[in-house]
Amino acid sequence: MTTTSRTGPGPAPAPTPAKSEAPGTDNRPRLLLAVVLAALFMAVLDVFIVNVAAPTMGSELHASGADLQLVVAGYAITYSVLLITGARLGDRLGHGRVHLAGLALFTTASLACGLAQGATELIVFRLVQGAGSAVMIPQVLSIIQRSFTGEARIRALGAYSAVLAVGAAAGQIIGGVLVSADLFGTGWRPVFLVNVPVGAVLLVLGRRILPLGTGSGPERARGLDLPGLVLLGAAVSLLTVPLVLGQEEDWPLWSWLSLAAAVLLFALFCGYESRLARRGGAPLIALRVLRHPGMALAVLRILAVMAVNAGFLFTLTLHVQSGLGYSALRAGLTFAPTAVVFGAVALTWRRWPAAWQRALAPAGFVLTALGVTGVGLAFHGGGDGGAQLYVAYAGVGAGLALAFSPTFTGALATVRPEDAADASGLLATVTQLGQLIGVAAFGTLFLNRLESVGGPQAYTSAEALSACAWALAATAAAGAVSGLVLRRR
Repeated sequence: MTTTSRTGPGPAPAPTPAKSEAPGTDNRPRLLLAVVLAALFMAVLDVFIVNVAAPTMGSELHASGADLQLVVAGYAITYSVLLITGARLGDRLGHGRVHLAGLALFTTASLACGLAQGATELIVFRLVQGAGSAVMIPQVLSIIQRSFTGEARIRALGAYSAVLAVGAAAGQIIGGVLVSADLFGTGWRPVFLVNVPVGAVLLVLGRRILPLGTGSGPERARGLDLPGLVLLGAAVSLLTVPLVLGQEEDWPLWSWLSLAAAVLLFALFCGYESRLARRGGAPLIALRVLRHPGMALAVLRILAVMAVNAGFLFTLTLHVQSGLGYSALRAGLTFAPTAVVFGAVALTWRRWPAAWQRALAPAGFVLTALGVTGVGLAFHGGGDGGAQLYVAYAGVGAGLALAFSPTFTGALATVRPEDAADASGLLATVTQLGQLIGVAAFGTLFLNRLESVGGPQAYTSAEALSACAWALAATAAAGAVSGLVLRRR
């Protein structure tokens, strides 16, 4: 699940808007939409495709569990930190130009990932790939807003939502197909190399189709807040590295000092952002947005649901491939019920009865808790889980969708129009940080449990997954009751 930030207070006029009253008379808007959505699909795919390939990468590159966590989480580190900056670069330099620059960086980094000869190289190139995504993806929604009007815009935004939903399911399945095919003996490498020809084609088409003018309007004057960017990046890095490496190094003193420094830098970041806002500047994250009704609760819930989502996918992938010996293809198909149900619920919940809407998010957390508990119990004995496992998978997908989509949409509905860009930027950043924390925290719990429990490998992996399932369920339960606690306060 990936989302993006809106980059301006309102859509600016486009040179060639799509006219809703004459659909189909000009193919240029359709081609423009296809180009930007293809780039979005490629980036969303890359978040999920790597999960399925991770165990194969580990064995071929002799990577440790911590290395695999950083391969998966590295993308989210730079993406979350640079997302708002990427959006503002589009405002200042032109969304089409910045989109192509990000696409070029993403494609080049994908090539480098596919050719990496060691775990360290792969981690570094994944960081670069996340940076390319952070520059490229925020422009997609802005280009749609500025290039389509009326019914054409509604259809374009519907297609945008569908790509986000379908990308999760497709990533798991395509990743499994590519790794299992072992094209020309390349193993896991095609999960990255597939982006290269697609990216090259999109670059050629984009130069012809996308608007390449510079930014205009009041949003162009917004600063980039480089000091805030440095503080946030340092805080996120100091939090992530000890969470990932601490267990492997037996939690040395530096890991605790790093965590303490992360807390200090987060506090410094919040103080700096608040002072910058009072001086009339443009902070990276406008803290005043947190004072809008329901926003603090939304931030907490989105952190929880995205941490559960990322932790569930990462640990379950390690179990079914390393513990149960599933092929990458079978592992990818294993996740299909979760991803498909998530997409279906995310696209239809708005049409459900109005009386249900307020209860959807808490119900989603409860359903998620029950679903992950069911998965843990099904695998607890070391077997393949049986048919009831797929009911639990579907429950996790439906629960995650209900916990995330109404929360995200409802939070944006509470803010003033002039704060919409800052609010969506904040929630998009929190979404990525939640995924990062999920991989780091639950991945560490799984690997720690895996090493501490004796017995056969399959049973050991099942025990580790069971421990993670209880922790995931507890996190989901906390998301369910968080609304009651915050509303009372």
